Amino acid sequence: MTEPSGRRERKKAATRQRIADTALRLFLERGYDAVGIRDVAAASDVAVTTVFSHFASKEALVFERDQDFEQRLTRAVAERPPHEPLIPALHREVQALVRHCLAEGSAPVRRMIEGSPALREYEESMSLRHAQALAAALAADPRLPRSVTACRATARFTIDAYALACQAEDPEATVDEIFRMITAAWEATAP
Repeated sequence: MTEPSGRRERKKAATRQRIADTALRLFLERGYDAVGIRDVAAASDVAVTTVFSHFASKEALVFERDQDFEQRLTRAVAERPPHEPLIPALHREVQALVRHCLAEGSAPVRRMIEGSPALREYEESMSLRHAQALAAALAADPRLPRSVTACRATARFTIDAYALACQAEDPEATVDEIFRMITAAWEATAP
């Protein structure tokens, strides 16, 4: 994630992080459904409006790294070296994202998400949004002469690779297997 440069930006980022950390702590202690936005605001020592100025919804508090996830994937496309093939760059980035998802301490958060219909629904809508952003990055790259359909399918499979790996017994092998399929499909769509 990009570090804020000015004092005001750093202060806003610190407030955002404090709110997110407090919300997650409360959700894990009391249960997601038992905690309201007012509880998060009070425990964070901010106004409810401040919470909503940083997060669009209660669900967004759980997925506070959402924008970073999307940016990492789109940067893997746009900022890869000129002669680096696309699929290995995406593969590496998804592996790194999966390692983060499975880092120590992430299991309780994953269980909370799986146990909440609202969080599962939010996660699915977030995944669709990430796939759309990645598809747009793929379609915009002049080095990737593929159809819109090929870009959309590749983006969706990439996002699904992450989701499936985070729930797999062997996440790394799962990502590798899915990326073999993605590679074959991408190569099949070459002009």
